[in-house]
Amino acid sequence: MTASVTDPILLSVLSAFFIALGIVLSQIGLRGLSALLGASISVPTSAALFVALSALTVSAAEWNTRSALIFAAAGMVYPAAVTLLNFASNRRLGPNLTAAMGNLTPLFAIGLAILLLGELPRPGQWLGIATILAGLLLIATDRLKSHPARHLWLLAIPLCGAFFRGAAQPLVKIGLDGWPNALAAVTIGYLVSSAVIWAGRLALRPPMPPGGRGPMLWFVAIGLANGIALLLLYAALSAGTVTVVAPLVATYPLITMGLNRLILRDRAFSPRVLAGIVVSVAGVTLLLTL
Repeated sequence: MTASVTDPILLSVLSAFFIALGIVLSQIGLRGLSALLGASISVPTSAALFVALSALTVSAAEWNTRSALIFAAAGMVYPAAVTLLNFASNRRLGPNLTAAMGNLTPLFAIGLAILLLGELPRPGQWLGIATILAGLLLIATDRLKSHPARHLWLLAIPLCGAFFRGAAQPLVKIGLDGWPNALAAVTIGYLVSSAVIWAGRLALRPPMPPGGRGPMLWFVAIGLANGIALLLLYAALSAGTVTVVAPLVATYPLITMGLNRLILRDRAFSPRVLAGIVVSVAGVTLLLTL
């Protein structure tokens, strides 16, 4: 079976790649800037890109007020809240555990998709989803071993991010049913997110550290990676179901580990991590074939 540019499976895998890339690059950028300062650069970078693209490709005749309001509501939490939570988690927990704790995203997404959209996975899909989550859980528990128990309360940060990311997916899917344009959805969402983050920055006025220009450039790259990831996710949701898209995108921790190894030279691959990778890949195979 060949994949096309509108194939939700291909779009989901590409989205997972760019999510992972954004997480790994965040680890570099956060060495020089705080989460709020970084987000105030990365999110508007994506917003500016999408506004320019939308001006060329989105027709005003397509406007759907109900869908636009849904996209705006989703933008309040994703990418705004999720970006800040991911950056804060990256600083405290590192990229691998931040990515691994995102494994709960499909549980929230699929649960809400069942409630809001009536999307019930087939028995074979349930098996694939459960296998993917089991593999990712192996990875997450391995990463937990490297953090003192007294710091485990910090897991609430990436868990909140996973909830918001998961909740946004069925919500945006509803909006896309009325206005099936992923670029319009991501543009509205990013504009709202930019306003939320800049409101926070102006209210809190975090100081810009000396020599902050270099990290600022990293956050431009992070913004582009995160923006492309969200655009691909919305395109996948427009073409497919939440119950297939969410677990595939949730495999980004596997890609995060690979990119972390390549870019940050982290070679900490334990037998449990390797087992988790094998189980997760088997789950993807089950999800796509049963």
